Amino acid sequence: MAFSVSPSVIIREVDASAAVPAIATPPAAIAGDFKWGPTNESILISSETELVNRFGKPDDTNFETFFVAADYLSYANALYVSRASKGGLKAVTVNDYPDPANNALTIAQDGGFEGLYEGTLGNNLSVAWTNNTGFETALAGVGDIPATRITDSEEAVAFTFLSKSIYFEVTDVNRLPSVAAGDSLRIGNPSQGYQDLTVVTWSEQEILNQANNAITDAWTYTVSFSQSYLLAEEDASKLSIDRKWKYHANFPSAPTDDNHIHLIVIDQDGGISGTPGYILETFDNIAKLDGSVLSDGRTNYYADVIENGSAYVATANTTWLWSKDYAYESLSTATDGVGSPTLGQISLAWDVFKNPNEIDISFALQGKGDDNAVTANYIISNLCETRKDIVAFVSPSKEACVDELINGEKLNKIIAYRNKLQNSSYWFMDSGYKYRYDKYNDKYRWVPLNGDMAGLSSRVEPYESPAGFRKGVIKNVVKLAFNPTKAQRDVMYSSDINPVMSQVGQGIVLFGDKTGLGLPSAFDRLNVRRLFIAVEKAIANAAQSFLFELNDEFTQTQFKNIVEPFLREIQGRRGITDFRVVSDGTVNTGEVIDQNKFKANIFIKPARSINVIELTFVATRTGIEFDEIVGSLS
Repeated sequence: MAFSVSPSVIIREVDASAAVPAIATPPAAIAGDFKWGPTNESILISSETELVNRFGKPDDTNFETFFVAADYLSYANALYVSRASKGGLKAVTVNDYPDPANNALTIAQDGGFEGLYEGTLGNNLSVAWTNNTGFETALAGVGDIPATRITDSEEAVAFTFLSKSIYFEVTDVNRLPSVAAGDSLRIGNPSQGYQDLTVVTWSEQEILNQANNAITDAWTYTVSFSQSYLLAEEDASKLSIDRKWKYHANFPSAPTDDNHIHLIVIDQDGGISGTPGYILETFDNIAKLDGSVLSDGRTNYYADVIENGSAYVATANTTWLWSKDYAYESLSTATDGVGSPTLGQISLAWDVFKNPNEIDISFALQGKGDDNAVTANYIISNLCETRKDIVAFVSPSKEACVDELINGEKLNKIIAYRNKLQNSSYWFMDSGYKYRYDKYNDKYRWVPLNGDMAGLSSRVEPYESPAGFRKGVIKNVVKLAFNPTKAQRDVMYSSDINPVMSQVGQGIVLFGDKTGLGLPSAFDRLNVRRLFIAVEKAIANAAQSFLFELNDEFTQTQFKNIVEPFLREIQGRRGITDFRVVSDGTVNTGEVIDQNKFKANIFIKPARSINVIELTFVATRTGIEFDEIVGSLS
């Protein structure tokens, strides 16, 4: 503000529009064993379909973690996923090509591409690419066919193109092979008609050159035919043969020149898409020259385009493309790593969620547990108790509740698992596993319930309980591994375990809302813990705008005026019963102000969920007045 001595109009602007943001439920998070995807990175997923596309389908080793994530996404639409690395290998390209020196195939693992991530899913991939020259080539013009005989019979009077070999003489050994498995051959002439043939395999064979009675090197291509093609022997020299790159039909035209390529990523075995040969990605007319750009300034250099746009492959050898006109490159040699991720590997995957300033989450899904509860305790102590703004959802181990044991033994094992967990109001434990259908493998699986528990919580306000017949019905479940009786539910609830039960006519329902605090307190209920997390985060975010302001009565009143409407709205929605905000001189004393601090005390009476309903039915005499006895009952 400028200082003025002479008469003038001075404008002063005060922003009194600050407010506490509305309560929202941030995404949940899970870390664990997945078949594909980046490792130790947080990736936001919004649906089960996207989960499969980014992290692969479940198998017999990782289905528990996968379906915990998938089950949560059946209730909510935002989940951060961190894949734990098991030390597996990426797939690499393996190329086979003719070696004229020793008349054999040479296997090379120095191709141009590798799998983007570690894991055997990469072994399903192949990459095909071509430049302008390799897109389409005339192998022989009409009257210039380089084959003297199609069949092996000297007495043949007609060629029958049906699973036979065609011989091509190749003079430029540096361009071998002129044809590759997968290419398309168009053979015929205008009068005879044309037929498209697909090359299945190729091999090198020495044949007799009848013109000079000498041995001549020639390439033999075995082709498959869609029908028989009959041709009189005297018309053999009237054919033409054109070779086309296998995927030529997927592009409107050839690359502009030999410095540009078309590239396709294929699911060669069907392990990714379910369809062998399915085209996963296409890249049209990308440049081989580093620094190439499009007219709008975006990079068109193929290595950059692949890095930015492919979900499956990465470049491995940028000189490879310069040595060929086209190639079909299969990826292999990838490994998943051994067994399930270790605690150290799981911990690294969870650590990406440790900093609340980098990633905002509300729930941590345990996924697959272990019998010693080490994973659950790591999440509770290193994330929940450190961040103080997320709740871990935990299930007992499969060994505790799915084994063929009598219910009493299951109950004891589930309680023993709970007793291995450190007490904290930042975790919520259910009673076990559910039986659900795995459509990806056409079988039924036992899956932990912690994804469902977090999913139910995501569908209610933070101050509401997710349990009960109205809000706590479980999805995607055939039966429970453990369906506790009333007496067993009482024992479990006393140990901070929230029962999931099946009841005739009601379905399978969550029947508890206790946290793992282990003490009688308002914070031994999930809705109270979540309410305070939501309120604390919202008010703390709003309070940041007061940093470096002057600590005077104006600022103290302004803070109170933005917090009270926020709490009043929650009160109007039945989330709290009463509150008070104190931010005046009683807490901001001279000593506090001199320390450059600002203090506010926020008192909240949280609403409590009903856990017990007590109904008293009284029979009275005919002549009695109800008012006479109502007051005597309590």
